[in-house]
Amino acid sequence: MLAGKRILVGVTGGIAAYKTPMLVRALIKLGAEVKCIMTSASSAFVTPLTLATVSKNEVYTELFDPVTGQWANHVELGLWADAFVIAPLTASSLAKMAVGHSDNLLLTTYLSARCPVFVAPAMDLDMYQHPSTKENLDKLTRQEVQVIPAESGELASGLSGQGRMAEPDTIAEFIQSFFTSERNNDLAGVKALVTAGPTYEPIDPVRFIGNHSTGKMGIALADALADRGAEVILCLGPSGFLPRNKTIEIRRFATAGELLLLVQEHWTSVNLGIFSAAVADYRPSHVADEKIKKSEDSMELQLVKNPDVLFWAGQNKSDQQTLVGFALETTNEFEHAKGKLKKKNLDLIVLNSLRTEGAGFGHDTNQVTLLDKDNNCVNLELLSKIETAQKIVDYAREIHQSK
Repeated sequence: MLAGKRILVGVTGGIAAYKTPMLVRALIKLGAEVKCIMTSASSAFVTPLTLATVSKNEVYTELFDPVTGQWANHVELGLWADAFVIAPLTASSLAKMAVGHSDNLLLTTYLSARCPVFVAPAMDLDMYQHPSTKENLDKLTRQEVQVIPAESGELASGLSGQGRMAEPDTIAEFIQSFFTSERNNDLAGVKALVTAGPTYEPIDPVRFIGNHSTGKMGIALADALADRGAEVILCLGPSGFLPRNKTIEIRRFATAGELLLLVQEHWTSVNLGIFSAAVADYRPSHVADEKIKKSEDSMELQLVKNPDVLFWAGQNKSDQQTLVGFALETTNEFEHAKGKLKKKNLDLIVLNSLRTEGAGFGHDTNQVTLLDKDNNCVNLELLSKIETAQKIVDYAREIHQSK
């Protein structure tokens, strides 16, 4: 929880500012005291009165009052806060932060703040993908600003893609996770291997067999482990998302065969494995050297079994290692998960069901059931993937410490 924490919320002039009152409410619900700073442009999207009402505190908008001359002390605001979160962060304010420009109260407070700073970018698809935006976000990251990645979805321009500000609950939980991990270094000394994302099995140089996994769940797990002191290697398939914790070592793969090689390379050197990657069961038996031209009304592909990466890890697991797997099922979920738990020599399996709305691929939320080899079963409610990851890590840690 954020009980006793003082959080300063900065608002810049983007359409996503309409969500900021919901962020303020979410932070207060977690126990925080909240004050807000707004740029002049942001008041076109949300009023100071709205934020003052939901925060129950004065809202700061200008460096000084032109009528009375009263000064809004940016240094005092920066010292007051235990955390400063800027949501939304526009491309313009991002660029100013990256070079230390300060032409408004929000930016001068940022330069004065001694607390952790979080930013939630929000902008259109092409702006978010622009090299200058990526460079500016990298600059902030190097300055130890915590970047909460933009999410994918419909944008104000009518385009669809990455650029939406993270949802208020996600931002609040991100901050909560930061403070939880700051207080809790309970995985120091643990070396962990996490797999995440889909596999893409090529048919020819253009086409592949894949799935809808985004890697978000595995990335959240890697962040949760690293935040709590673990040394983490993340094997990440084709995904547009990255972990925020910069201590994580990222190794890339595309196919099941490539993932197996990475797991074989690192498995003996880790204590804990959480395998959440959505690995294709089959691959084409032959990959064409050139693009297959459309000729007939139908085309047949011969598929062969992929290596079972999770099975290999289970068969090569020592008594001191802990292995967690995932099962995504559509029928007889519980029975299939129990069978997989035993067959693959797992300590814990995380069961996903596509029957649950808001769970599974592509969502920012998940609803899972945890089954261990002692037949214990824990049903989690629908939570954000960040919070789900924390609970999975809690359970895995208990199992690992019992060995």
